[in-house]
Amino acid sequence: MMQFQTRAETHWFHEWLAVILALVLTAATAAGFLALLGFEPQSALHRILIRPLASTYGVSELIAKATPLITIGVALSLSFRAGVWNIGAEGQLVFGGLTGGAMALALYGVDGFWVLPVVLLAGAVGGLLWGAIPAFLKIRFQANEILVSLMLTYVAILLMSVMVHGPLRDPDGFNFPESRLLHDAAILPKLFDQGRGHIGFVFALIFAGIGTWVVKRWHLGYAMKVSGLSPKAAHFAGYSRDTTIWLSLLIGGALSGFAGVVEVTGNIGQLVPTISPSYGFTAIIVAFLARLHPLAVIPAGLLVALSYLAGEAAQLSLGIPAAMTQVFQGLLLFFLLGTTVLVNYRILWVRAV
Repeated sequence: MMQFQTRAETHWFHEWLAVILALVLTAATAAGFLALLGFEPQSALHRILIRPLASTYGVSELIAKATPLITIGVALSLSFRAGVWNIGAEGQLVFGGLTGGAMALALYGVDGFWVLPVVLLAGAVGGLLWGAIPAFLKIRFQANEILVSLMLTYVAILLMSVMVHGPLRDPDGFNFPESRLLHDAAILPKLFDQGRGHIGFVFALIFAGIGTWVVKRWHLGYAMKVSGLSPKAAHFAGYSRDTTIWLSLLIGGALSGFAGVVEVTGNIGQLVPTISPSYGFTAIIVAFLARLHPLAVIPAGLLVALSYLAGEAAQLSLGIPAAMTQVFQGLLLFFLLGTTVLVNYRILWVRAV
């Protein structure tokens, strides 16, 4: 019979060994699936994981997909460290994209260096306000932030659909549910001549650096960590649990909203019913892959972004359904959770009596 015994002591490198093991198991399992489908695993993995990065266009696309994952991953790593489970980053992303896109449409035709900063700020504020709803309900009524933030995601998605079918729909768009194309003044500059990689990636790197500084150098980061590990200890130390909840959800909402408006102004160029292929949910995997370290979110975000490219490459070059992307991500999350158990517990085999 198998039993789990709590380890008396763990070391920091155990967590990273668990991550490496999860990556190896994910790659091995994916290779097994490809073999069952009749493909030569090594060749197929090379075609879907390595070949997409062999061009400037591929690298640019990787950056474009990694930008929202890194931005939201930093926010969630801070929130999860504080023991505040913000599962609604996808909704905050969508609402931030909606408010930022609406601001860009309101300023349509206006030229000026200030237009883009105002649009980005509107997106961040929109996400912040959407994150404030579960924070208020958690503090005022002890509502579960997991359920509230998750349910608000679908409200935000439906609200986006209503707006692009109605008030924000392009009057010259032949009744298609989409807004007019944003003015050039509200479009993020590109980093490459090819692909969609844009300057939003630089912002994502800056956020990761700031998040690392908060965790390592600022008293707030320590307070959030203590609050997450032991709310009672945080209370006796004089740290306010309510303040931690507010800050975690407001910061998470603002960064997720920023990721949403960056997606609209950087990759899409207009408002459409769907502006995200579940980046907000996928960023949860990014945060755990990085072991909740903001700086480690950068390589984690790039790696998970590669799974999107791999899914697209698998569909185009191997004829595998695009759902392979979710398979890769699901396997990675499954093995991350499994190896995390091994970090904290020792498996013992005992004879049943």
